[in-house]
Amino acid sequence: MSQLEQAVPDTFVAKGLETLPNNIFDQVEALAKDFATRAGAHDKDGSFPFENFTALHEAGLLSLTIPRELGGQGLGLATICRVIEGIARGDASTALVLTMHYLQHAHAARSRRWHPEVYKRLCRESIEGIALLNAARVEPELGTPARGGLPATIAERTTEGWRLTGHKQYTTGSPILSYFIVWARTTEDEPQVGSFLVPRDLPGLQIVETWDHLGMRATGSHDLILENVLIPKEYALNISPISAAPSFDPLISTWGSLTVSALYLGVATSARDWLVKYLWERSPSNLKEPLATLPRFQTAVGEIEALLFANNRLIYSLAQDIDRGEYEPNVGLQAQAVKYLTTTNSIRAVEIALELTGNPGLLKRNPLERHYRDVLCSRIHTPQNDVICQSLGKSVLKVK
Repeated sequence: MSQLEQAVPDTFVAKGLETLPNNIFDQVEALAKDFATRAGAHDKDGSFPFENFTALHEAGLLSLTIPRELGGQGLGLATICRVIEGIARGDASTALVLTMHYLQHAHAARSRRWHPEVYKRLCRESIEGIALLNAARVEPELGTPARGGLPATIAERTTEGWRLTGHKQYTTGSPILSYFIVWARTTEDEPQVGSFLVPRDLPGLQIVETWDHLGMRATGSHDLILENVLIPKEYALNISPISAAPSFDPLISTWGSLTVSALYLGVATSARDWLVKYLWERSPSNLKEPLATLPRFQTAVGEIEALLFANNRLIYSLAQDIDRGEYEPNVGLQAQAVKYLTTTNSIRAVEIALELTGNPGLLKRNPLERHYRDVLCSRIHTPQNDVICQSLGKSVLKVK
């Protein structure tokens, strides 16, 4: 039995789990080990791990959040979090691209607001081949849409469909995406705002390789440029008047918060595993025993273990509640609190490992420094910590 299978609690019989292939967790563990052998090279070069997604497709792991009636597996949140955590132990960048793909399909499956035939085709393509999708929302002038504002990207209605023009940043997975879900506003007298499905092979679409980041360097989060890109009218996925109150589904934001939390738990766990190996292998001449035998190091590793244990319980207890339908109306805010706590814990866990190892932990040839750079990226995912804490504070203070 693999470590991932052992980590799944008895109460893990959630939505979809009972029909999982028996070897799914063994598959994830084997893939993660393989991905880890190349993660350092992709990180150093900023190159995209195309081969990892070929392996994920061959293992049948790209269709886990596609509904069963459309040929997917329709798995629950707890299972998806466990898969993402497992992949992140091998390569965090691959796990992030996979997470975004899972989330887009999970959101589409829940809302069912896309044109039925378009949605069926996307699901079929994602099952039969490597057809990934992700949202393109952030813009140079706007920044993150989560903090308010309207997109500068425009969608003009024509007799042929919609014509899009705009500039998006940080488009995670751009080298491999088959579709971009572009957030834009219309040019009508009464403007609307919403998402538009843009296939990557259309004239006027360009990827500009701008991604040169501290962490998550192999995610290919480049700029997307759209210049009069024409899409069919049915590719307008969900548009509504700007004046209309935005619809809010707490479970959609909950999926985002918990899957990201699981990803960075995987990164911190890999850092812990490397540290344990290092402490047993390192025997200073003045000590003549491995560092693992010293009480100071044992105490510090215990602190890391406590942080990871807390993360595991926070993420998976809430995910299982959601899968069982046993959650409170404020579940979205609860999930944000979990994201705040667990990503903070994951960063601290890797920091402790660096404090223990000193210079060796920051050497490029050791993966710990990459894990640290990757885990720091947990702070940039929406919602950011200040937004989460303000929302929590306002909920307690009863302030709107």
